[in-house]
Amino acid sequence: MFATPAYAQAAGAAATGGTQAMLLQFLPLVALVVLFYFLMIRPQQKRMKMHQAMLAALKRGDQVVLSSGLMGKVVRVEDKEVGVEIATGVTVKVVKAMISDVRAKGEPAPANDAKA
Repeated sequence: MFATPAYAQAAGAAATGGTQAMLLQFLPLVALVVLFYFLMIRPQQKRMKMHQAMLAALKRGDQVVLSSGLMGKVVRVEDKEVGVEIATGVTVKVVKAMISDVRAKGEPAPANDAKA
């Protein structure tokens, strides 16, 4: 009753090539999902696997940086927790997931003076 003739003609045209038109409508959506996967999800999964491997290789004596910025030395490694010595005689328990970086045991500190 309120349909305009142009709208009715467009509805009739869509019925003839329906599947092809529907595929063309969903193609940009599928392309966005694929792009989102390769730009967001895949790199995040790769980073997560690297972090889990780093935590699995954690051993006593490693220098670690916590997510809060504290630095310390690992003195005890358990399944889900780690004992970290943040000062001489001060040991704290830390959840393994909160360790953001593991530094090598023999990593030299940067010198402030220039060597000749």
